[in-house]
Amino acid sequence: MSRCWPSFLSLGLGLLASIFLLNAGWIHTKALIGQYLVESAWSSSIEDLNIHRPWPWADTYPVARLRVPDKDVDLIVLSGTSGRTLAFGPGHLESSPLPGERGNAVISGHRDTHFRFLQLIHSGDHLLIDKTNGETTQYKVIHTQVVESDSVSLGLKTDDRRLTLVTCWPFDAIPTHPSNDLRYVVEGIEI
Repeated sequence: MSRCWPSFLSLGLGLLASIFLLNAGWIHTKALIGQYLVESAWSSSIEDLNIHRPWPWADTYPVARLRVPDKDVDLIVLSGTSGRTLAFGPGHLESSPLPGERGNAVISGHRDTHFRFLQLIHSGDHLLIDKTNGETTQYKVIHTQVVESDSVSLGLKTDDRRLTLVTCWPFDAIPTHPSNDLRYVVEGIEI
């Protein structure tokens, strides 16, 4: 029995490592599959201007498309910012106006999937928002900053049209890292 112990230990550690790898891969796989289903719902919404859920039990639906052509980014923005919604794409903060409307539209996303590209965004870059009615609003990035999560000031009521993108920071942190209370904020103004 004592000679079998190392074999059982190796097998157990191998299984544990496999579980961790599959779990990490599942997050990215779910994000990719979700974007495909969300894309289909977006196409249907553009065709008839109605709300279409990506799957029957979804508690979210597409509200806009976020594009950054210079960075090869093309993402469907979903309604709401729950953890379940953000697993499938960036989410629009429902208490903020829709992108293209007067005020500050806020969109959140996970730093390790859909909003990973934010680390490449700089002042002067252009962000495009396509709405379901076919209109496109262009924003120019005016500011990026790292802030404490409890001090994020969104300024939802403004006289102009703004877009704020928010994700966790730092981009390369392990999920249990103590700095999870930091946010990376990208602010743009309509041009």
